[in-house]
Amino acid sequence: MNTESTEPEEKGFFEKVKETIEHLWEGTKDTAEDVKDKTVDAVDHLTHKSAEHKKTMAHKTTAAKKNVSAKADEAETKAKKAVAKVKTEASNKVEAIKAEAKQENVKAKKAVAEVKAKADTKAKTITAKAASAKKAVSAKTSTRKKAAAK
Repeated sequence: MNTESTEPEEKGFFEKVKETIEHLWEGTKDTAEDVKDKTVDAVDHLTHKSAEHKKTMAHKTTAAKKNVSAKADEAETKAKKAVAKVKTEASNKVEAIKAEAKQENVKAKKAVAEVKAKADTKAKTITAKAASAKKAVSAKTSTRKKAAAK
């Protein structure tokens, strides 16, 4: 008989957190790459325009480069902050779950100890009753044997 389940395994909490972090990280990397590509495109465009109007565009190109660079740095900083925040939240949730699991473990151990104590008490009571019943049966049997012998 096959005991293996044919259904896919359900992902655990830590796997979900890991996937969320990976998803956010991939998203921020993609955003940073998009910003970088747009920055490169903007710089290339401005460079070609400046060749045509070198005197008038020299100042504008420099300003645009600084602006694009500042925006790229700002986007990267935001992405890093978001990743750090998600990591912090995930670690806090992990700690909370660990603490809860420890509490549940303690409760379970107490419940097992209580059940074991009750079982031991019941076993002792049953043993005592069985011993007294055995003595009573033994006494009745010996009385009957003595009566039968006479």
